[in-house]
Amino acid sequence: MRNKVLMWGVLVGAVASGLTACKLDMPVEKEQSFETMTVDTTDIELPVKFSAKMKGQADVTISPQVSGQLMKIYVTEGQQVSRGQTLFVIDSRNAQHEVEAARANLQAANANLQAAQAQANSAKLEYESNKNLYDKNIVSSYMLENSLNSYKQAQAAVSQAKASVTQAQSALNRAKVNLGFCTLTSPVSGVIGEISVFAGDMVSPGTQLTIVSGNKQMEAEFSLPESILEEQVSSGVTKDDKDKYMSELPEVTFVMKNGTEYPHKGRISSLTGVVNATTGSIACKATFPNPDSHLFSGIQGTVLLPLSKKGVMVIPQAAVVRLQDKSLVYKVQPDSTATAVAVTTSDTGNGKDVIITSGLKVGDRIVTVGANNLEEGQRVLFPAAKSKK
Repeated sequence: MRNKVLMWGVLVGAVASGLTACKLDMPVEKEQSFETMTVDTTDIELPVKFSAKMKGQADVTISPQVSGQLMKIYVTEGQQVSRGQTLFVIDSRNAQHEVEAARANLQAANANLQAAQAQANSAKLEYESNKNLYDKNIVSSYMLENSLNSYKQAQAAVSQAKASVTQAQSALNRAKVNLGFCTLTSPVSGVIGEISVFAGDMVSPGTQLTIVSGNKQMEAEFSLPESILEEQVSSGVTKDDKDKYMSELPEVTFVMKNGTEYPHKGRISSLTGVVNATTGSIACKATFPNPDSHLFSGIQGTVLLPLSKKGVMVIPQAAVVRLQDKSLVYKVQPDSTATAVAVTTSDTGNGKDVIITSGLKVGDRIVTVGANNLEEGQRVLFPAAKSKK
């Protein structure tokens, strides 16, 4: 029995000697490097995006004001035109006949007026002559009364003839206007849109011939959410207050659907001042110069409006760990361990940072680099790094 105990003692000693000879170390905590930051507030400029549609500042629908056959089209789609340039001509023969007839009626009315005035002058002379004779007791009162009635009737005839002249002149003016309507000219300088008719078509006041887009200035139409506007604007203010607000807004950028940024900046030029109860937004327009005619009515894109945010907490996007429907940030505790904290964020638009809207406070220390490799309760600061800011 004593020999067995002695043998076990020798074996245990041999094993202990072997472990010592191999110099095997016991597991120790591996120090991994993590970068941290202290949360603070800052001011930031956010490029807010809005879907927009371009429209010429002076888009005009061209429709005839008289009915007739379209005789000639002087322009083509996409053509640049000047104000007053002829676009379409409608058959004007009937209108020309109406002008000639109205002119003849006016001449006849003027002739009748001249005859009535001559008759009135004659009746006046006769009345005045009879009055002198009556004063001398040469003619009776009956003759004086008759001459007076004749003079009054002549004056009434003159008044009626004048009214006929005025009526005939109005008819002639209307006929001339209708004749002018047969030639359609451009009311603005711009570019011709789609032409929906052909020469020979019958057209009427309800027919849309084309649209002339006054494209020297273009307007991007979009809706601005009520939450973005200052309270005094969304609640309705005077025109001067609204103009002052718009003048203080920064310049905007238009980005086309293919990602191309339009080189000329625009400005907010119109706010309705009334919030749409359904969408909770305000319709507005941004005006862009179009010196090279690169913008056309109907094109769609995005308006970028840089808005300033003051006193917000901004952290690197890499500090946020996405876990299903949650966003987590690892907060460094006083004992140098990390604890996951749920946060809510909003985008800054720069692809690098996010704004913390809840979950953190100023002065909190968080892990910024390596957060995806952290585990709850893991140490992130070590004695050598504790003094580093």
